[in-house]
Amino acid sequence: MGQSESFTSEQKALLEPYVTNTDRSVFVLTNLPEVIKGALFSRYSRSTLGLRNLLLKEFILSEDSEFSSIQGNSGKTTSRESSELAIERARKFYDRILDGYGDDSIGELGGAHLALENISMLATKVLEDARIGGSPLEKSTRYVSFSEKYEGRYRYYRDPKLMDSGYAKHYTRACDHLFDSYVKLCDPIWAHVRKLLPREDGTSEAAYERSVKARGYDLIRGLLPAATQTNMGIFGNGRFFETLIRKLRLDPLQENRDLGQSSFDELSKVIPSFIRRADRNHPRFQDYEDYTNFQKGLLNDFHSEKFSIESVSPQDMEVRLVEFDTNAEDRLLAALLYPFSHASLQELLQKLAALPEDQKKQLIQEYSKLRLNRRDKPGRGLEMPFYTFDLVGDYGIYRDLQRHRMLTQERQLLSTSYGYEKPEEIEEAGLGSIFDDAMLQAAEVYENLQKDFSHEAQYVVPMGYRIRWFVKINLRSLSWLTELRSVPQGHTGYRRIAQQMYLRVKEVHPTLADLMKFVDLEDYPLGRLESEVRQEAKKQSL
Repeated sequence: MGQSESFTSEQKALLEPYVTNTDRSVFVLTNLPEVIKGALFSRYSRSTLGLRNLLLKEFILSEDSEFSSIQGNSGKTTSRESSELAIERARKFYDRILDGYGDDSIGELGGAHLALENISMLATKVLEDARIGGSPLEKSTRYVSFSEKYEGRYRYYRDPKLMDSGYAKHYTRACDHLFDSYVKLCDPIWAHVRKLLPREDGTSEAAYERSVKARGYDLIRGLLPAATQTNMGIFGNGRFFETLIRKLRLDPLQENRDLGQSSFDELSKVIPSFIRRADRNHPRFQDYEDYTNFQKGLLNDFHSEKFSIESVSPQDMEVRLVEFDTNAEDRLLAALLYPFSHASLQELLQKLAALPEDQKKQLIQEYSKLRLNRRDKPGRGLEMPFYTFDLVGDYGIYRDLQRHRMLTQERQLLSTSYGYEKPEEIEEAGLGSIFDDAMLQAAEVYENLQKDFSHEAQYVVPMGYRIRWFVKINLRSLSWLTELRSVPQGHTGYRRIAQQMYLRVKEVHPTLADLMKFVDLEDYPLGRLESEVRQEAKKQSL
């Protein structure tokens, strides 16, 4: 690549701490606070200068920017105090840049890694529901035991409102019973898995045991209440965090409101300008609060007035296709062919409508053959057809599938109304009564709690209880979801959901279903084993 600008040796010395090179047209910024990088890029869009020249002339050498005070001579701050001072000075300068040149998108030019520890599994779903601009990662129920105690108590969230009520003892007794049952089932369920699937000759013992443990944890995770505390990390840009914090601040649960304040406090130390409108005193926040409250009030009042309270009864897992694109094949092909044409989309659709069906089917089939593995992503034309599913599955399944962000989804409040999933292996191992007793006790406590604490009552609901949610998704995203979530090492629960979503599409669009060619419909009792064997082989080869 060509060089777009040149620098003197003195200028290079000033720039080198902050860029990965000074003589090529592709480079990365280093050793700069996020707010400075955001300010720099916001000016970049309205300047004829290259980014390094802009950094040099308007930041490093500018007295207004106080750059030397912010960064020091080495390009690195040396203490928390100096770092906070640098951020504050950068904030003031950045705010001027933002007010002069920026819009909402400027908040996407800087980001941060936020860790949230000892938060409930219920809270993680609110954090992960913010879809664009953030990448969450959560402690796994498959590879980590949740039986550990802290100061003699199981790790689950104790909501202040519940603990100050007359239900406190009932709540803690039910949660403790769930955790006691979880601990009690660990060893016998692992023994049962080993009995069902003995280790074969040539299979690494380490890989086999990791698979046994994973399978066992999968089978008993339904006992964990939504209050179970876990850890998660999120990398996000400023715009994502601003939106998330505002949402958390207005959540009905105290835990989420506290997380909103804590996140704001900590992120203000790193990217203050990006999240300033999430401050409760900012006019934008007050407008957002009014809008949110009016919106909720309008819909709640309408529902209460026009619809009677639904009678909900237990039901099995269900995948129902409630809406789909009736012109899906033509819309898909028109979008795929569009870049190769000078016709309008409407003209392409008209021409495709006149083509024989067998010719269109043949093109789709040949296009499908080009994919050699599930990571060969099909083109954007597959984003044209859409499908809407109404789903019933246990909360654990919902937690796994909810993390897919390229779709529209909404859930109902967690409850015990739809009944719970009990893996058949638990019954086979003679552990069914222990499992049932803990689940039913939790349901009884939930029923009493939800009369006075409709949102807080969710904490006591175990992951094995079913929940209803809907998903609207395009074919391209659905292909990725169903192929990923049906792999052999996946949890049996979400594998069933993924398989059923594929089969519902196949019923209405058999030709398009062929595009989802790597959906695995087989059953694997110890599905994680092959992956663990490969991992163990890699370790041995190092």
